[in-house]
Amino acid sequence: MAGKYFDEWAIGDTIDHDIRRTVTETDNLLFTTMTHNPQPLHLNAEAAKASEFGQILVNGTFTFSLMVGLSVGDTTLGTLIANLGYDKLVMPKPVFIGDTLRANSSVKALKESKSRPDAGIITFAHQCLNQRDEIVCACDRAALIQKRPAS
Repeated sequence: MAGKYFDEWAIGDTIDHDIRRTVTETDNLLFTTMTHNPQPLHLNAEAAKASEFGQILVNGTFTFSLMVGLSVGDTTLGTLIANLGYDKLVMPKPVFIGDTLRANSSVKALKESKSRPDAGIITFAHQCLNQRDEIVCACDRAALIQKRPAS
């Protein structure tokens, strides 16, 4: 198990996640069609070429999902009970096909669960950056995490 228990985290803990991902045309096409998003900026090369971006724009919800996915192995794998919500989601820069993305996470808050004595709530701040070190997506994620089992 790679994820940490609630009791193993401290406010300010920061992780630069090792996994990188170069976004492909297939990633964008499949995600966009699978989620029934008809936005021409994601699917129509001619429409995208005529836009201010001049090229296909990667679906923002793919970018968001990838950012969270890149973080799971180091944060909540095997210890997560539930994601409770996402807040302050921003996408300050566009993502294009061929961009290589990476993520980092830090702990913003820790709170004991009032309803579950065996768990706590962690607020992670996630960031996704491209190969130019530009932030392309960021959010806060509240996660209900198991405490270390009593031995």
